[in-house]
Amino acid sequence: MDHLFVDESHKYKNLTFTTRHERVAGLGNLAGSQKALNMLFAVRELQTKFDADLCVTFLSGTPISNSLTEMYLLFKYLRPKEMKRQQIENFDAWAAVFAKKTVDFEFSVTNEIIAKERFRHFIKVPELALFYNEITDYKTAQHINLDKPELDEHLINISPTPDQQAFIKNLMAFAKTGDAELIGRQKLTPEEDKGRILIATNYAKKMSADMRLIDPFKYEDHPNSKVNVCAAKLVELYHQSTPHKGTQIVFSDIGTPKPNEFNIYDALKEKLISQYNIPASQITFIHDWTDRQKPELFRKMNAGEIRFLFGSTEKAGTGLNVQQRIVGMHHLDIPWKPSELVEQSLDNYKFNLLKNKQTFISQMKNCSLNVRTIDEGSIDEKSGMNFSEYIAILSGDTSLLEKSKMEKKIAVLESLRNAHHKETIRAGFQLEHVEKDAGSIKETLDKLTQDENTYTKRLQFEPDRSKSNPIKLDGMSSADAEAIGVKLIQLNANWKPETPIKDDQMIGSLYGFNLRIRRQSEALEDNGRLTYRYYNTFYAESAKTSMKYSLNQGHINTDNPKIAARYFLNAIDRVTGLKEKYQKNLAELEQNIPMLKNLIVKPFEKEAELAELKKSVSALEREITIKIQENQMKQANGNNKEQKETPVIKMDGNEKKNGKLLLKKEPEKKKKQSLRV
Repeated sequence: MDHLFVDESHKYKNLTFTTRHERVAGLGNLAGSQKALNMLFAVRELQTKFDADLCVTFLSGTPISNSLTEMYLLFKYLRPKEMKRQQIENFDAWAAVFAKKTVDFEFSVTNEIIAKERFRHFIKVPELALFYNEITDYKTAQHINLDKPELDEHLINISPTPDQQAFIKNLMAFAKTGDAELIGRQKLTPEEDKGRILIATNYAKKMSADMRLIDPFKYEDHPNSKVNVCAAKLVELYHQSTPHKGTQIVFSDIGTPKPNEFNIYDALKEKLISQYNIPASQITFIHDWTDRQKPELFRKMNAGEIRFLFGSTEKAGTGLNVQQRIVGMHHLDIPWKPSELVEQSLDNYKFNLLKNKQTFISQMKNCSLNVRTIDEGSIDEKSGMNFSEYIAILSGDTSLLEKSKMEKKIAVLESLRNAHHKETIRAGFQLEHVEKDAGSIKETLDKLTQDENTYTKRLQFEPDRSKSNPIKLDGMSSADAEAIGVKLIQLNANWKPETPIKDDQMIGSLYGFNLRIRRQSEALEDNGRLTYRYYNTFYAESAKTSMKYSLNQGHINTDNPKIAARYFLNAIDRVTGLKEKYQKNLAELEQNIPMLKNLIVKPFEKEAELAELKKSVSALEREITIKIQENQMKQANGNNKEQKETPVIKMDGNEKKNGKLLLKKEPEKKKKQSLRV
């Protein structure tokens, strides 16, 4: 075996790594998985065998989905020798080169604003992008001109039900205190309490989907639940697309089909059948089709016999050829691009995670390589979704919404300012070149004017007003045009320089210009051997200015001696045309010089607006920080108050607290302390 092809390689992304940044959010699982470690062993075995960063091809639709760490792990798999050469073999060394830690505000599982440290700013972007592109070839729908409809995306903002509002408060209290009775479960064991946030996360996911997932006997179907809102939208599109037998897909990664248990799939199907009279035969679950049966599912969906397909992103997200009649896709939770959300739920937290995972790689692909840094906190506006604003809309906290809007404006203005500064620098370099070129053209024009005067003063005409050609060749007394042409053709074929160093020789004169022949060569490859072909060219040189004039790259007409004889005359006669050409070039350059000077001194028009926005964001960040501190103080005061208000019963000099007898000790006598230095 000498090469591995790994399809869906992102399934091996959970590779172990070590770091000292233990408290930085979003770095993933340091321990990794055994499956990924086995893959590393297999890849490294082949790379060691062939002593090269080769031997494996990874194929994936989502090579990077978790920001910085996963890009590092790709290099760990595929470029071990190069990383060793660059001395970035471990994650911390790699992150030190390409990333910078910052503190940002985001929502916690319990929907509170918290400050979190993460790798947000990515530096040396051109070098990182080039390093990544050395091993990457990616194709998008734009690259292959894939014919597909434009995405019409809608965010359905659903207000929380009264039950959800009450449960959210209990969930927040549980996450803080660990009192499991608040969310309707037994007291946590010490081991369970370590995973309290994980339990809170799980309950919050269920709560945001449907309260009946928490307790189907305690909670009832609410008209404003995700199931009901989604069902109404499904039926609306169903009737609109009935003439075309339009089909729809519903994605849900929670509440999947389970026998004898409440689940989202069966609840939604039952709603469509009983309330909206949709035939049961037109609704199916992806879980009901084996791999062998899926071609029949594809046929029925593409024929419009099945109008609704329910599935998870794992089972229905890839490999389904059911797209021919699709008119709508609905996401009940947030695996990729959410469409159905509940205010003030875990959806906020999940949006934070999705935002931080998606932004880095999308910007890596879309940014131009002259950008030096990338801020993972600012979304790519071309993507059509601004996750920060979605988070703020759902949170009910307007401070983050305002901060998000201002940061978006700042990102736009900074982009404009960077473009302005680049334009100013470019204009400066261009002005320098233009002024230098203008000076050079003026010198050339001066020489061309002198040569034109020399030529026009000496120019003679024949009786028919054609230009005379009184050419004089060295060693030749004849003025016959044909004889002169024959001589030039012979020189072209046979002339060789006296020495290799002296490859240029004067052979005559015409109208004050020296006529010269020059030996030239070009390299040729013949069956792997390098050979040279030698040939001669002709030009006229001004005796006054040393300007050189040639025609047809110095080659004369070797078929007609009379035409060959007029080669030098025609070359010198170009002086007027060259002069006009240079005058035109100089006029254009002199017209551009004032424009470039104005560009260099022109200030950025929106500098004051940008400074004011940055000032406002800083003030808002201070307000948010104060709000966080106040919440923390309230929590601390609340805990202290609870402790102070605990009933204490005095018994014979001792105290009884919470039913336990506390024996008072006599205060110990202070002992003298000695200090030894």
